[in-house]
Amino acid sequence: MSGIPERQVPAIHHRRVGEVAVTVVSDGVLTGSMAVLQNITQDESSAMLRAAFRPVPRQTAINTFLVRAGGRTALIDTGCGPDMQAAVGKLPENLAAAGVAPGEIDLVLLTHIHPDHSNGLADAEGRAIFPNAELALHESELAYWEDAAAKGVAYADKAREQIAPYRGRLRLFREGEVFPGLEAVPLPGHTPGHTGYRVSDGGESALIWGDIVHLPEVQVPRPEVTMQFDVDPAQAAATRRRVFDMVATDGLLVAGMHLHFPAWAHLAREGGGYRLYPEPWRQAI
Repeated sequence: MSGIPERQVPAIHHRRVGEVAVTVVSDGVLTGSMAVLQNITQDESSAMLRAAFRPVPRQTAINTFLVRAGGRTALIDTGCGPDMQAAVGKLPENLAAAGVAPGEIDLVLLTHIHPDHSNGLADAEGRAIFPNAELALHESELAYWEDAAAKGVAYADKAREQIAPYRGRLRLFREGEVFPGLEAVPLPGHTPGHTGYRVSDGGESALIWGDIVHLPEVQVPRPEVTMQFDVDPAQAAATRRRVFDMVATDGLLVAGMHLHFPAWAHLAREGGGYRLYPEPWRQAI
C-alpha cells in the first residue's frame, strides 16, 4: 500500500489562446479578515461565503500567469514572496514544476504594485529574482507609488525596494501591445495604474483582468462591494461594472489573480446581475 499524500500536486494549469500558451501558476492562498470588504456588513459577506460553501474568514487565491509566445516568456505578477503567510510564496516551486527557471523569464508585467502581486520581484538581499527580465508596468502606477513613498504611505517603501533591482530595465506603458499576443488594458480604480492584459491570437481572445474581483462569491453578485485596499473605491466599482458588462456582452473568457485556481471563467448576466461560471480543469492544452 502506498503512503498517504502529505501535500498537493503542483498548482499549474496550461491553456492555449490561439497559439499563445498561457500557464496559470498558483502562488498559494491568503487568509484574511472580512473587515476589508466595504459597502457590506461582515455578517452579510460571511453569510454569502457560507452559502457558497466557502470558508470564513475569507481565503483569497493568488494566481500568476506565464505567457509564452514568439519564442519569449513573460510572467504576469510575482505573487506574495516569502514573508506574508505560510500558505503563499509558492510561485518559485510551481514555476519549477512548470519547467521554467527564473532566468528564462524575459519580461515581468505587473497588474499593479500591491504586496500580493509584487513581493516576489526581489529576494531578502534586494537582488532581482528574475535576473534577465525587463520589468513593465503602467506609468500611472509607478508615479503613484513614487509619490506615496514620499508621503510615507504604507507599503510604498517595500514597493520601491522590490522595483529597485529592475530600475535599469524598467519599461512604462499606457496601453497597447506590450508582448506578442498581449495588450495592456488600463483598469484604474483599485490603484491608479491597475492594468489587465488581453491575450489574443488566431481569432481567440481572453482577458486577464487582475483584481477586478478579490472575492468572487461576494463581488460578482454585489459589484458595489469594494475593498479597503482600493485607492479610489468609487472608480474601482465603476470599472468592475464596466468590465462585467463588456465580458458578459462579448462572451469573453476571463482569468483573474483572485479567481479560484485554475482561474479561468465566463461571466453571464442573470436576472438583474451577473453569475460567474468557472471553467473546469482542461485535459487538453
